[in-house]
This record gives sequence, C-alpha cells and structure tokens, in this order.
Amino acid sequence: MSATAASADTAPDAPAFRAIADLVAEHARDAPRAKAIVDASGTLDYAALDALADRVAAALQREGIAPGEAVAVCAANSARYAAVFLGALRAGAALAPLSPSSTPASFDAMLRDSGARLLFVDAHGAALLGARAASPALAALQDGAPGRNFEDWLAPTGSTPRRVAITPEMAFNIIYSSGTTGTPKGIVQPHAMRWAHVMRGASLGYGPEAVTMIATPLYSNTTLVSFLPTLAFGGCVVLMDRFDALRYLETAQRHRATHAMLVPVQYQRLLAHPRFGEFDLSAFRMKFCTSAPFAAALKADILARWPGGLVEYYGMTEGGGSCALLAHEHPDKLHTVGQPLPGHDIRLIDEQGRELPAGATGEIVGRSGAMMTGYHRQPERTAEAEWFDAEGRRYIRTGDVGRFDSEGFLTLLDRRKDMIISGGFNIYPSDLEAVLRGHPAVAEAAVVGVPSDQWGETPVAWIVAHEGAALDAESLRGWANARLGRTQRIAALHFIDALPRSAIGKVLKTELRARHRP
Repeated sequence: MSATAASADTAPDAPAFRAIADLVAEHARDAPRAKAIVDASGTLDYAALDALADRVAAALQREGIAPGEAVAVCAANSARYAAVFLGALRAGAALAPLSPSSTPASFDAMLRDSGARLLFVDAHGAALLGARAASPALAALQDGAPGRNFEDWLAPTGSTPRRVAITPEMAFNIIYSSGTTGTPKGIVQPHAMRWAHVMRGASLGYGPEAVTMIATPLYSNTTLVSFLPTLAFGGCVVLMDRFDALRYLETAQRHRATHAMLVPVQYQRLLAHPRFGEFDLSAFRMKFCTSAPFAAALKADILARWPGGLVEYYGMTEGGGSCALLAHEHPDKLHTVGQPLPGHDIRLIDEQGRELPAGATGEIVGRSGAMMTGYHRQPERTAEAEWFDAEGRRYIRTGDVGRFDSEGFLTLLDRRKDMIISGGFNIYPSDLEAVLRGHPAVAEAAVVGVPSDQWGETPVAWIVAHEGAALDAESLRGWANARLGRTQRIAALHFIDALPRSAIGKVLKTELRARHRP
C-alpha cells in the first residue's frame, strides 16, 4: 500500500532552510536573558549559550577542525555538552555523539569509524578510554575527567569563529546505531534532515514559552528530535543526566514543563510510581514517545492521567518515512503507530522487493525530506538499506513488518528479523506478547524464536511479573496457549526480574535468545 503526500523537500510553501546554530544566535540577540539550558549545575540563558558555542567553534577552528570533519563526544547530558554540539555545528563540523554505556571494543570501533581527531569526555566516557586516556586529543567536559580542562581548552571569552556557510547537504551529525544487535553503524544525517524535524515541530507547540524535559541521552536520535526543535524555536531545555522517576516528576513540576520526550519504559515507570498523582503536571502541552513498541494500554493510561496531548512517532534514525499517532485525537487507534506524516511516502514490499497492494502485510519502506545520507564509510550497507521504486526514487528500508488499515493507520507487527518461522508459518512475536500482557499477573512480556529440530524455530517467552504476583511458568504457558492459534503456541516460558534493554529502552532480544537453554 502507498500512503503518500507531497514530498517535504519539494513543497512550494516550505520555509527556507536555516542552520539551527544560526537560530540560536538570533534568539541570543532578540531575547538574551531567556532561559536556554537548565542542568544540574545551573542555567544558561541564550546569550551565555551563544557565547559559549562561539568559543567552542573558535577553539575547534584553532585546532584545525575543518568543515565536514567529525568531533566526538562521549558523556552524560549537560549544558557543556549542548554547547559543544552547537559550537561544532557552527564550525561546520559534524558531531559524533557516542554512548558511555558502550563496551570498550564498540566505543573504540565507533571512534575510529568517525575519524574524529578530538574527543570530549566526562567521567562516564572516561571509563571507556583505556590507552587513549593519555591522548592529547582529549578535552574534559567535567572537572577531574582526563584531557585538557574545558575552560582552558576554550577560546578566550568574547571569541567569535570564522563564518562557515552551512548548506542543507552538509553532515549535521553521525549517530551510531546498530539497533539491538550487530556492529555499530554510523548514520550520517544532513542538516536538511534536522531542518525537516524542526519544521515538524512548528505545529506541536514549540516556541519561546516551551520548556522541554530531556531525560534520554543526547547521543540518541530520540532525544535530538525534541532537543533541537526546542532550541530552534527559542524554548528552554531541562537536561537530566540520567532518568529517575521521582526526580523527573519533581523537576517537571518545578520548571512547569510543557513538553516531554520519553521512551515507553520511562512512561511505564513514571505512571507506576506511587506518588505520580501528587505532582502538578498541568503545564504539559505535548508529550512524545518513540524508539520502542508502545502498548495501547499504556497510551490509554497516559491519556487518562497525564495532562496534554500524546504523540507517538514511528520512524528510524536513518529517516525515510515516519508516522505519527496523535493519540489524544484518535483514542480508537492506540493499537497503531498512526498515519504517515505530511510529505512522507510509506509503502509495503514483499521479500522480493515488489510493492504490495492495499491490505497486504509487508516490509515498511519510506521516503521524505528527512533521510540519512548513508552509513558512514559503509556503502554496501547503505545500499542494503535502500529500495527504489519504478521511477527510481530512493526509499529507506525499515526491516519492520506492518500493514495499513482502511483509514491509512499503520499497525506494526514485528521486526522482520524477529519474525519466527515455525513449521513454515510466520509467527509475529508481538501477537503473542499482546496475549501474555493480557494476564493480570504479567507486567511485561517478550517472545523470541529459538532453534527447534521439529519446527525450525519455536516461540519462547520471557515474563516480568507484577510485584507479589503468584504465578508459575507452566500454568501461564497453558493459559496463553489456550488463547493462541495452534501454530503460535509457546514452547517454553521463563521468568526474569527485568527485560534487558538498550539505553533508550529497546528490548535486547538477542540477549534473551542467548539465555534460553532447552
């Protein structure tokens, strides 16, 4: 099925491209005392943020960092991190934000792949350095971290960088994402893609009065799709260095937060907190969610108990086609991820790459004005991620399986690689997980396929039970199998204290497969 609108990159009424770092400079000129960044150390207004970004950009140019080069950061969220990000953009560099939760081997691979000659770290990032700890190409974002002291590294107060003309096709950042498995891939996102995200924010309440809570890491695309529009429209970003449910609620109330970006497991933990109802969250205008499956029951709970709208985004860091579910407007569609965004063309294809007709189930591919340039230094993997229609137009393959309903709402079934083929039948783990979550004692469920001599693959379930629930594996398995089709039946069921997740909440199914012992 094709769900199409006018292409975002050719729409005649689309605003002219602007560099985000230039917009920050304009806010500093027009509203210098407006709050820009709040973190645990204090507040930066727009004048201070702009001046700090200028000093970073000037120092990068002093170091010989040329437009198009990468600058790496491995650190927790902070105002200094935000200033380095903006300063790198202002110098024409592409930021490569790396995860402090990486393994040392993965960190080293990402850093080498980025080609960055300069790395900023705090205490979190420093733990991954190993032999690099004595490198002269280190700058410390935090007192006591290895490398040159940040204040000493900066260009002098009042410094301004040489002007760099930023064009839409220039690299904005390199986001490293291997999904939930595999070698990290550097996803090169151009300025045009980020500008498309900013323009999307124009209708979502971002503006000078916006106060956006950020409790996901700045190395994640999830975070940046909310962080960057807030600054582009002159709002205030409240940065948390790590997520804690009670501290989040206290901070949101104190700052009268209007916007939030959270992943599903964070929403779940917030609403489950026994003190959730004590906090005044009435200033919220809009809440967002992305990055992981978002249960319909959880969406309904948020709508019932948390003021403001709720928008679920479905898309990839690589870009392509994205959907949005305005849950507050479509409470009968909470089982879906919504409809394609304006300017986004989403289609479904079969295993042979042939486009499928309406009503069919297939792999989701998409095209829009927000698309990655490609995987950094990996042209073969870039080609694997692309699909071209009969007219030669480029789409990004998602690896997700879905289907559209008659009103153009997209229902996700599963990752293609997570689909279980048992006895020649396709089994979608999400269908089994939905049944398991229907049991009153089940808090969370994840289903994976494991090798089977008889069937090729067979489903195995991992369960997180509600606290205090009296439940045994065989009785729950029997309960679920009585509600599943014959080909869907679960072969084994395990209890686990918590599902293994990535830093942004995706369930690591590869770890669950590895844990299963027949």
